[in-house]
Amino acid sequence: MLTYKILQITGFAVGGLITALICNILLLRFAHSLGIRNKNDIVIRWSNESKPSLGGVSFFVVFGFASICFSILFDDVNIFQNKQFVGLFTGGVLAFVMGLADDAYNTRPFLKLFIQILCGVLMIFTDTTIHLFHEPFVDAIFTILWVVLIMNSLNMLDNMDGITGTTVLFILSSCLFAGWLVFEFNTNIWTLLNVALIGGVIGFLTMNIHPSKLFMGDAGSQFIGFFVAFYGVKFLWGVSTDTMSPSWLGLCIVLVAFTPAAIDTITVVINRLKRGKSPLVGGKDHTTHHLVYAGFSDFKVWLIFLLIGFIAFALTLAMVNLVMIKAFLPVLLFPAYTVFVFILLYRNTIKYKEPKA
Repeated sequence: MLTYKILQITGFAVGGLITALICNILLLRFAHSLGIRNKNDIVIRWSNESKPSLGGVSFFVVFGFASICFSILFDDVNIFQNKQFVGLFTGGVLAFVMGLADDAYNTRPFLKLFIQILCGVLMIFTDTTIHLFHEPFVDAIFTILWVVLIMNSLNMLDNMDGITGTTVLFILSSCLFAGWLVFEFNTNIWTLLNVALIGGVIGFLTMNIHPSKLFMGDAGSQFIGFFVAFYGVKFLWGVSTDTMSPSWLGLCIVLVAFTPAAIDTITVVINRLKRGKSPLVGGKDHTTHHLVYAGFSDFKVWLIFLLIGFIAFALTLAMVNLVMIKAFLPVLLFPAYTVFVFILLYRNTIKYKEPKA
């Protein structure tokens, strides 16, 4: 039985990787102009090279194939009778279509915000809610804010080769192993979808790490943002609920797991507000950009975020282990890692500015 489960997990992971590779190879071959938007916008874009921005389409394709494969292998399970899967599937479709439209037509910000809020509402009505305050209405509002925040945060983080994909890889891995620590080793729909997307992200990264051949685009960042927001609620925020532990533990775990995205978003918002600019307007002022201004190459910046993400992943699993043995107080110490990384990278943005043209 254990061998069969390992084969299932391996099959879905490898299948996701191969599907992503095939999808992205086809995009590169046939989409010479497809998804290339604002190619000359050197004010906003870090790279002014013309490359397809539809690499993230492979995430949605992998998700669809993995869902179909699960339905075939487990024909006794009707996944569309699972309310949470329906919420994930419907929200994922909405996020993907909205992102695809934005890649093609540069949609209005309020339309994007409306779709993101709708994705959060779908999660609430399909029983995927953050239980932090234990007041249904307040928790529902907080869940919607969480979805909007993560979808926008990962979209903002997608500003340099390999950064968002690597961050997502470690977050999904944290969700995967946290689920196994809490619920024991299993191959249910959530596990197999997760490993398939992990494989898909790895397949995408083979073409997105500097020097990249294609970009993720909003279609990818919006879909994977919603997917990560969903899994974050179910397997990271949910640790406290699933283990009958204090709700603040989930907050600590999530803060550490999402360290790369959190510190970049907070830094950008603070610095733009200080300059009197809207946090929603793009620019070359992310933590990644300032590391380049400090003298690091694009590839070395990716290595730095790879290290930050890996440490966050290891600390997240350590926190979940502590929760499992009811050692709650030590968990409070781990968010110090996020604070420490934030201070380092924020100080770097103050010290090293964008060179004047």
